Amino acid sequence: MKFTKVIIVGIPVLALIFVALVVNSGDVSTQNKIRVAYFPNIGHAIPIVGIERGVFQQSLPQNIQIETRLFDSGPQVVESIFADSIDIAYVGPGPAINAFLKSEGHDVKILSGAASGGASFVVHPDSRIDSVDDFDGKRIAAPQIGNTQDVSLRNYLSENGLTPAEKGGSVVVLNMPNPDIYTLFTKGEIDAAWVPEPWASILVLELDGKRLFTEEELWDDKKFASVVLIGRETYVKENPEIVQKWLESHREIAEWISENPVETRIIFSQFMKYTMGRSLSDSVIDESLNHLQITSDPIMPSITTFAKRADDLGYLGRDGYNLDGIWLEVNSNVKEQEG
Repeated sequence: MKFTKVIIVGIPVLALIFVALVVNSGDVSTQNKIRVAYFPNIGHAIPIVGIERGVFQQSLPQNIQIETRLFDSGPQVVESIFADSIDIAYVGPGPAINAFLKSEGHDVKILSGAASGGASFVVHPDSRIDSVDDFDGKRIAAPQIGNTQDVSLRNYLSENGLTPAEKGGSVVVLNMPNPDIYTLFTKGEIDAAWVPEPWASILVLELDGKRLFTEEELWDDKKFASVVLIGRETYVKENPEIVQKWLESHREIAEWISENPVETRIIFSQFMKYTMGRSLSDSVIDESLNHLQITSDPIMPSITTFAKRADDLGYLGRDGYNLDGIWLEVNSNVKEQEG
């Protein structure tokens, strides 16, 4: 089996999971490897478990080496794809849509789903928020502008007749990295946060936050795509056998994770210890997995809905948007869904 070496190129923040690093496999020709990007968080359990258990490597031709690269944000991944340094990647629907539109329908396609759900609205214990009726005048945090949780929060405010303060309303929306949200929550300087796992569970279990609702409660069928697998179109078209083998392993791993939550927690914890220097508690990992559905289903209607919401917020530019062609036809998942 091929091996990789770890090269840390970013500076850890909070020493939990917010760090940029690269796992580089040396001077192997790009023709003999597949370069994969993902995040060191529980929503990216498929690539983490698949790599750690060797499932992906075993399914590929012997001459193909896997090069893994870890990132801490979708925009970084997208820029690396455009720079031709990544072939496939696990990201949220926001970066996937933005990458597709930014490339004018070229370069980036969605190949599969990877996770559903895994985001919650968590209230500070001293905030006195019991429902959306109590949002007036409150300070609510979400990750960076335009990401999945930010779009969901702002859409939720709009649907309930509320407006962010920067647009003349009474709800102060603060956008910042998840570790900074943790810090402000600790200090009581924010009233609530719309955050993904494992951060939602960290706020609940470590800081006595109250999970007012989970985001999946707001979606049809109680599910929505929170992580998808995207591919650089040129690579996918030039390497259909490799991509198909990856997708087959991807679906196998998703099923294995659903059936083996304890083993998944152990693998994730070990992964965090040797890549980040420390792991999350078992209770946080278990709680996070309980609020996530690891699945290869791309949940396409949710992608379409998310794009419309982002466009309504002005995040997709002035000329509108068109998602025709965002699903690469080689993806058997998509064929099954359309059938």
